[in-house]
Amino acid sequence: MTKRHGYALLAAILAVVVVLSAAIYVGVAADDGTGAKATVASGHTSHDAAPASTGTWVGAWSTSPAGAEPGTEPDGLAGRSVRNVVHTAAGGTSARITLSNLYGQSPLVITHATIAVAATANNAAAAADTMRRLTFNGVPTVTVPAGGQVMSDAVRVRIPHGVDVLVTTYSPTPSGPVTYHPRAQQISYVADGDRTEDLSAAAYTEQSPYWRYLTALDVLSDEATGTVVALGDSLTDGITSTVGANRRWTDVLAERLHASAGSGDTPRYSVVNQGISGNQILAAGSGRPADNPSGLSRFGRDVLDRTNVKAVVVDLGVNDILRNPAQVDPSTVTDGLRTLVREAHARGLRVVGATLMPFQGHRGSTPAREAVRQAVNAEIRAGKVYDAYVDFDAALRDPYDPRRLRPDYDSGDHLHPSDKGFRRMAEVFDLKALKGPVPADL
Repeated sequence: MTKRHGYALLAAILAVVVVLSAAIYVGVAADDGTGAKATVASGHTSHDAAPASTGTWVGAWSTSPAGAEPGTEPDGLAGRSVRNVVHTAAGGTSARITLSNLYGQSPLVITHATIAVAATANNAAAAADTMRRLTFNGVPTVTVPAGGQVMSDAVRVRIPHGVDVLVTTYSPTPSGPVTYHPRAQQISYVADGDRTEDLSAAAYTEQSPYWRYLTALDVLSDEATGTVVALGDSLTDGITSTVGANRRWTDVLAERLHASAGSGDTPRYSVVNQGISGNQILAAGSGRPADNPSGLSRFGRDVLDRTNVKAVVVDLGVNDILRNPAQVDPSTVTDGLRTLVREAHARGLRVVGATLMPFQGHRGSTPAREAVRQAVNAEIRAGKVYDAYVDFDAALRDPYDPRRLRPDYDSGDHLHPSDKGFRRMAEVFDLKALKGPVPADL
């Protein structure tokens, strides 16, 4: 063989190696925790979906669609950019979002959507080099049918744990009522026109106390292996926590899990919050679909359908007692809770439940309702409702009057905790309780 032929052969071999290596790289798919291969669109610019990488898809943040935003019935938010600010419970190397039009009465057309890491907390400005354009089945425009939802393609972007993320959508056409989550305890932003790729916050002059359209942010995580879903009412929604400070008990629980991950039997889980203020186990609000849907009716959507769920925490029942004057039978509450547990067990999910905290001094408090609360808690402590329980009642009650919240844990309305009270709720949570066998029945 001549030297010339040898160089040609070597070049051919190297070319084959490069092609095979590229094919292997693109073919590596993300593990969504179910054993299936996640489909991730590929692209070549900072605004497009990127090649897949390895990891586990988990929930970094989520919220429950709770109703139709008043005043948006005719036009929705046509011609405006909505920049939702959300806080991450897990970090990852890629991200994807879910948009909901559950309460819309006509299709929602999104022509432009982006994701970026916030430059600083509680700010509409994006950090440099983090802005990414989102696509849906490979294209930037998506139509979300009335009553439906869509998930974006995954996009390569480094999302750190414990940061604010900006998810911005633009719709040019009227879409009717906006699906939203009130009482977000987080300020988001709105701008006129299509400003979805603006790094600056200058155009975002309108503040909003709501989350709109956006219901989930997932990350391809290199630190978490599963998701814990917290299902609850205003106590989980955190309506008396400091706005923008991420001091709900679920936020503190997520920080505890992150700090302890991998030590002992502590699971490597993220936490997502599916609390709706005023939520009940059994009853729902008016409308079709119902505003503030019952815990039973939304359990499949808000819990079982979340990404890579490993465990469920339930803190419901207080509103079933306070908002139903004729409610004197604690078994109605506990039977409803057991139905949720059975549905979770059918999916192999462990359920940790919370005892119901005191509400003496609240305007809805009566001796009869207090008796129902005590009876429900007795069933929970006896192990007849959940796989395991966290005793929020014992942790936050006043030792001098157990029917009341301890004064420094009380926000002032004698029902909802202060920031200190929310922290106490998370501190008494046994992280190891999130792992363990799932009984056939209780």
